[in-house]
Amino acid sequence: MNDALPPHDSPVTALPGISHRTQPTLLADRSFWGMAITQFLGAFNDNLFKQLLLLLATPALIAGAAAPKGDRQAEATIVFALAFILFSGIAGWLADRTSKRTLIIGSKVAEIVVMAAGMIGFYYYNLVGFNGMLVVLFLMGLQSAFFGPPKYGILPEAIRASDLPRANGIFLMFTFVAIIFGMGLAGLLIQEGADAETAADGVWRGSAICVGIAVVGTITSFFVWRVPAATPGTPLRAQDLFVPGDIIRLVLRNRQLMLALLVTSTFWMLGSIVQQGVNALGKTQLGLDNKWTSFLAAMMAVGIPIGCVVGGILSKGRINPRVVGAGAYGMFVCLALLAIPGGPNNHLLGFGGTIPVLVLLGFFTGMFVVPIQVSLQVLPPPEDKGRMIAVMNQCNFLGIIAGGVIFLGVIKILEAGNWPRNLVFAATAAIMLPIALLYRPEERTLSDE
Repeated sequence: MNDALPPHDSPVTALPGISHRTQPTLLADRSFWGMAITQFLGAFNDNLFKQLLLLLATPALIAGAAAPKGDRQAEATIVFALAFILFSGIAGWLADRTSKRTLIIGSKVAEIVVMAAGMIGFYYYNLVGFNGMLVVLFLMGLQSAFFGPPKYGILPEAIRASDLPRANGIFLMFTFVAIIFGMGLAGLLIQEGADAETAADGVWRGSAICVGIAVVGTITSFFVWRVPAATPGTPLRAQDLFVPGDIIRLVLRNRQLMLALLVTSTFWMLGSIVQQGVNALGKTQLGLDNKWTSFLAAMMAVGIPIGCVVGGILSKGRINPRVVGAGAYGMFVCLALLAIPGGPNNHLLGFGGTIPVLVLLGFFTGMFVVPIQVSLQVLPPPEDKGRMIAVMNQCNFLGIIAGGVIFLGVIKILEAGNWPRNLVFAATAAIMLPIALLYRPEERTLSDE
């Protein structure tokens, strides 16, 4: 196995899974758009279903008969992330051993089954309850765990290396547009049950949409590039079930790869806290209903697609540390603004002021994450990309679990002291500050050769 990584001033080369000389340009590549649409539809379903459960788990300012006594969002967040922690290892092994296209199609078929189970669970919600739906959420995380390594690993195999920043910008733009629609629709669906006792009554009909979207996503997955397996016939080792030792050694030998992995996992930890914090701010502090709380939560996703595209353009075929720095500082400022108490409901920005700040937070988030995503795709050797993406998923969801634990601890402190919920954002700003001050990836040229 080739463990060597290129020096910081060397061009990074993509795996020649298909011939780039005969390949169409990125925007004319039907397979690229097939993958982007497949990802869009999968992200929509994931975020719609997860946001429905997070809203059901969040206590309202004026609690109804079936409203939760405490905030249970952290439980849902941890359950979803556990599936990634437990199964990303074997998913990464499969992504290197088999064609990534095959694994993408298989994952989308599994999504149909999981979304159908979700529809049934919401229909019988009075019997299944929140705990039963957590089981379905775990299965959704399991399906996503097997979709992640081939989804991200196929890009450096199938497109020109110089196109990776722009491709990731478009890819992430589609992802976060899906988040907007998923979160927005979740609020509308759950609001059909006007009171807390019937909050899930209107949801099961809407969740039938998720089944249809999973079917369409399966169809679009057939347009994805046909790429060979990176390491066909690789036997399954015990260490592949979690984190392979050779991948650990690979990360420890390369400082840039290790830092990118740590920063991206911290990024998803912060995202986990922010999503839960916005829901708590809307429902518990500002007294918004589910529809407007979801609207508020979706505002960050409005800015992210724009930031992703801008980050991809500014990168100019390179891993650009200046793009990362600008995004990190912008995120810190926005998080600090969200944490300021005062005014009505003890939140200085209020509902109207929170909207543009969340949009800006999303914009800087998109700029920040694109170069880091590219780093994790191009730095590992070709035969290790699938397992490296799997380890990235594991680290990201360890971050998400940590975010759930941190949110749970902070929210209990705020509840005990009867302090405003928006102080959750002060904790995220404190975590973001050292990243903004200290982290810069090395600048690298991305070569097609």
